[in-house]
Amino acid sequence: MTARPFPTRSEDFNEWYNQLVLKAELADYAPVRGCMVVRPYGWALWENIQQALDRRFKATGHVNAGFPMFIPASFLEREKEHVAGFKPELAVVTIAGGEELAEPLVVRPTSETLIGHMYAKWIQSYQDLPLLINLWNSVVRWEKRTKLFLRTTEFFWQEGHTAHATAEEAEAETLRMLDVYTDFAVNEAALPVIPGEKSQSEKFAGARRSYAIEAMMGDGRALQSATSHYFGQNFAEAFDIKYLDDHNALQYCWTTSWGLSTRFIGAIVMAHGDDQGLILPPRLAPYQVVVVPIYRSDDERRLVLEEADKLTSELVDYRVWVDRREGHSPGYKFNDWEMRGVPLRIELGPRDIAASQVILARRDMPGAAGKQAVPRTGVAAAVGELLREVQAAMYDRALRFREENTREASSYAELKEAVETGFASVWWCEEADCEQEIKDSTGATSRCLPIEQPEGGGVCFRDGRPAARKAIFARAY
Repeated sequence: MTARPFPTRSEDFNEWYNQLVLKAELADYAPVRGCMVVRPYGWALWENIQQALDRRFKATGHVNAGFPMFIPASFLEREKEHVAGFKPELAVVTIAGGEELAEPLVVRPTSETLIGHMYAKWIQSYQDLPLLINLWNSVVRWEKRTKLFLRTTEFFWQEGHTAHATAEEAEAETLRMLDVYTDFAVNEAALPVIPGEKSQSEKFAGARRSYAIEAMMGDGRALQSATSHYFGQNFAEAFDIKYLDDHNALQYCWTTSWGLSTRFIGAIVMAHGDDQGLILPPRLAPYQVVVVPIYRSDDERRLVLEEADKLTSELVDYRVWVDRREGHSPGYKFNDWEMRGVPLRIELGPRDIAASQVILARRDMPGAAGKQAVPRTGVAAAVGELLREVQAAMYDRALRFREENTREASSYAELKEAVETGFASVWWCEEADCEQEIKDSTGATSRCLPIEQPEGGGVCFRDGRPAARKAIFARAY
């Protein structure tokens, strides 16, 4: 009996995650501390995430651009809250080309300051607005504690940056992008998320208001999966981003930014995976279908592989891979692709060919329960239907898990108990001292104040002060 490649989730969730990311070849550790190499399988998943988001961005009028990774250090000093928030994480270049630089350069931790400088040059009139730009790049934040995908020194992401003529337009843009992220998470990643506003202590440095989508992972902890920020005129005033309005008066712009990173891959792994490995949502999986040929002789091999190629040609609407690896048994391949999370497996052998059928196996339902024989002539239709079923079932399972592990708490004791295993939903006064006390005593933080709120108000679960909104508290990654 071979040893398990990683512990079960109940034995050690963190190590299950660490080992699974490596074994499934999503990523590996780079030689620079805290950095990662995203391997082809992981990068294919990221590309599918990119494409799904990029379609949504362009449909809402955004365009892509590229900006340099180096930022003059003086830029970050212009918005004091921003520099204070990022200063401990900055990587700074002081020598280049063998000479000491006249001004140090910061390796981009995020691009608001550089965007601000350029927008001040490009925006002159109200006719230049709104300016809606998105970047696909990497950023560097010198993290002390790192974890593949979830928190790395360098990570890949998209960051949108927009400028508007009015506060109302900018606020609407901030919430519109929050809706885009929610739609993506639900419909592409089968990930139920809670969209909401961050508390003042949890908001982005330099923002007036920050919003996020929060997801529950398989161990009950929260993961902030995307953010959208309303800056008001903070960055416009710092970088002199002005426009002439239709009355020929000079006005400051109103700006936003929003982003989703490779951290989202970690969310998919931890929210959907099981003790056998990954379970990838069909709409994002690098391979939606894998064909495993079964044969014992050279003649059977030729017969089965020829039929596998015919089958693949009929499934051109899907991402399909035929596992032609020699030296591995079908059982090994079944386990390997289960570990890699491919949504649907097709088993094809001489007996199946003789019976004019194939065996389809769902990844989200391991074992005999997930297997069915399908007539050969109906494979394409069956594959499409099963992939839709898997996508929906994954979302339903994740939503059910979140609901079962979210508790309404009306006292401090109930919150402490709830955050041991999941989320606590509470009426909260939103005061900083209350939030800090909760964090210090429980390790939980306010994840968000959900957009959807019950009518009326209540009293804070901890101190009895008036509470206008409910909040989600949880321990988080």
